[in-house]
Amino acid sequence: MSLARVHNFTISLDGFGTGEGQTLDAPFGHAGERLHQWMFTTRFWHGMTGQTGGSRGLDDAFAQQFESGIGAEIMGAGKFGPPGWHEDPEWKGWWGPNPPFHTPTFVLTHHPRPSIEMEGGTTFHFLDTSPAKALDAAREAAGDQDVRIGGGPTVVRDFLAAGLIDQLHTVIVPILLGRGVRLWDGLEGVEKDYAVEAISSPTGVTHVTFTRAGL
Repeated sequence: MSLARVHNFTISLDGFGTGEGQTLDAPFGHAGERLHQWMFTTRFWHGMTGQTGGSRGLDDAFAQQFESGIGAEIMGAGKFGPPGWHEDPEWKGWWGPNPPFHTPTFVLTHHPRPSIEMEGGTTFHFLDTSPAKALDAAREAAGDQDVRIGGGPTVVRDFLAAGLIDQLHTVIVPILLGRGVRLWDGLEGVEKDYAVEAISSPTGVTHVTFTRAGL
């Protein structure tokens, strides 16, 4: 069976995966771009955004795993758009005509709509269902490849709570947000089901990986 994987999921020192007050102009609320500065200098990010160059160090090595072996993605409503996006029939996500997923992408929402086919191989499907049923649908679409659980923090937390995530890569950045949506709430003891490793980067972030025991 394919794996359910999380990559490059960034949290603050106090555990927030996004800030408070998400809007169209502030996808991560008051956190702004502070959670993801570590990624912006990497060769991976430069390639995704049409730039040349970029760093080749530890951060890039982790970031590059985002695409490898992924056949489908699952994301939450808050990753797909700001509050109220479901009321705009023209809203097709933050990413323009060619989103960076290039796979079938399943959006968990209480406001399903018809699927949207985008450039580059991304097709958004909208589901109002449980994490387990969403993962079944994504695995069917992914074939023999893995499924990426893309976030935000509520979705990752729900899949962890349901015991559905096989590999989790988190990036802890040295900032304190104080408010927003936490990743770890209600997950006491979840680490017992995983082999956990941490590697510090010269950029000041810490990469923490959770791999389900037995994989």
